[in-house]
Amino acid sequence: MSRKYVIINSDEVDLVDFSQVDETSADTLRWSVKEDGSQGDKTFVKFDSATTPSFLEGKTQYTHSEILIILATDEWTQQPK
Repeated sequence: MSRKYVIINSDEVDLVDFSQVDETSADTLRWSVKEDGSQGDKTFVKFDSATTPSFLEGKTQYTHSEILIILATDEWTQQPK
């Protein structure tokens, strides 16, 4: 079983059952970054289960190597000014 990563929008965070993912609460989520450095509107969760949690069904799942590429983009990394 391999870890899966799923990107979600900020308005979906309330739907997350934190007992089914590796994060413990909304406070432990990593967020995308806007150009001005403020918090963006996307985050992601990860899970190790062979069964996809129901609140993540139908969403794109990424492997570790795939999510690392995404998280290295400007949308997820605050650039020095």
